[in-house]
Amino acid sequence: MPEGRGHCACPITSLTLLVSLTRVTLDILQELDPPQPAHWRHHLLLLYKKGVYLSHTGGKLFWVLGLLILCGFLWTRKGKLKIADITDKYIFITGCDSGFGNLAARTFDKKGFHVIAACLTESGSTALKAETSERLRTVLLDVTDPENVKRTAQWVKNQVGEKGLWGLINNAGIPGVLAPTDWLTLEDYREPIEVNLFGLISVTLNMLPLVKKAQGRVINVSSVGGRLAIVGGGYTLSKYAVEGFNDSLRRDMKAFGVHVSCIEPGLFKTNLADPVKVTEKKLAIWEQLSPDIKKQYGEGYIEKSLDKLKGNKSYVNMDLSPVVECMDHALTSLFPKTHYAAGKDAKIFWIPLSHMPAVLQDFLLLKQKTELANPKAV
Repeated sequence: MPEGRGHCACPITSLTLLVSLTRVTLDILQELDPPQPAHWRHHLLLLYKKGVYLSHTGGKLFWVLGLLILCGFLWTRKGKLKIADITDKYIFITGCDSGFGNLAARTFDKKGFHVIAACLTESGSTALKAETSERLRTVLLDVTDPENVKRTAQWVKNQVGEKGLWGLINNAGIPGVLAPTDWLTLEDYREPIEVNLFGLISVTLNMLPLVKKAQGRVINVSSVGGRLAIVGGGYTLSKYAVEGFNDSLRRDMKAFGVHVSCIEPGLFKTNLADPVKVTEKKLAIWEQLSPDIKKQYGEGYIEKSLDKLKGNKSYVNMDLSPVVECMDHALTSLFPKTHYAAGKDAKIFWIPLSHMPAVLQDFLLLKQKTELANPKAV
């Protein structure tokens, strides 16, 4: 008997043997029918019933365990199945000047995709072309300009022809002003929402017919900020809305054979998340605040918050490749995931925390905030 089978079979065989022996004993007692105390026969009957129950339960548990192991194996295997050919497939990526988009464009170009990289600046486009093959194409795109988006979609349609667009990666985004809510104006909220949400929707709506033709993939780059309101400002609001748009789009596109995935990166070191730039924006807003608010927060508030940010550097992912690996799986897997958490901090802390009660979320997130000088000052 194989070693692996023996461990599972022994308890079941023993129970079966016990049941058989009990049944034989009862038959012998009934044949002989000597004067036996009633309680002996009662105990034997109970033992027989328990034995049958345990035997059946043990068998069921064995099959359930086997089924779970098989399901786990198939689930893991399913995620590793890839599409047959990528050399004839076109993908469009926004926000390729730097960060995730830039690395994605270079990575997928090396893999053999026909990459169309959208950059905001001429310098970003020139630098990217210098690092990639002649197969890669760049286009200047401001996602907040509807006419620019329409012209770009038409140009992409001419590039891809009848093949359609296999992949649309909505990566372009900005942090906006990251500051306490009572420091901000409506315009401070509007800027990141225009880029991160309405820009993403505009590009998606214009490119969607091409993606439907190829029965391809749409990949929306959100953030853990779309699961937890980590900081004040329009960034978090825009990412929460991206999550909602992503979910509704995924269900609407199901009938067309289009897969829609959402990537939720943790904290990564990119040009957009540069602490110096974030602090400069805060200082500019601080100068415009009323004397009352300045008294409440204290003159050293920004410096203290910057020191606290420096103390949390261990949470920041320096390597951008986990996000691109998620994009790669969403593009090439036969069974892409609906959501991807990118970065150790996202997987271990932020995403699990998003499922916790609000009281626990508030307790942990408030510990990261800088203490106010005098919140009761008027």
